[in-house]
Amino acid sequence: MMRISVTGPESTGKSWLAQHLAGHYKTLWVPEYARKYLESINRPYNYDDILVIAQKQFEEENSLAQKTDLLFCDTDLCVTSIWCNVKYGKCHHWITEKLEQNHYGLYLLCDIDLPWQYDPLREHPEMRATLFGMYQDLLSGHGFNYRIVCGTGDERLQNAIAFVDEYIRSAINR
Repeated sequence: MMRISVTGPESTGKSWLAQHLAGHYKTLWVPEYARKYLESINRPYNYDDILVIAQKQFEEENSLAQKTDLLFCDTDLCVTSIWCNVKYGKCHHWITEKLEQNHYGLYLLCDIDLPWQYDPLREHPEMRATLFGMYQDLLSGHGFNYRIVCGTGDERLQNAIAFVDEYIRSAINR
């Protein structure tokens, strides 16, 4: 079973990319649970909500992983870890622990080369470069296998496909 995370700061095309990669490879993808959750609550979110989001995302990934050999995940525990730390200056132990137990073969880190798009759930348009650096530091610091996906539209998708193809070839040859 190969899991590939599509991760990175807000407004970098993660959902679009995960969905299109799944279509290209004729497989499943796990949508971002945070959006669904945040749109369903009638109040501002809090620190504990991020834990609920992380656990539900993780649960949905594990459920779909049983149905396919290749799974694309729109966001991951890197996102909830950075979100917690930026917003609250701390992170839930559960998120940190699960993040240490890396279960993705490849992380596709979406570059900030796409224009920011307003969305009421997005919070930090002025911090894109800082957040991107935090993702790179987290992925590098854990020794995770990641590639930076750049470009717009089909170019971005083709760049990601090349990275996924390379990952699949290397996984097969192990």
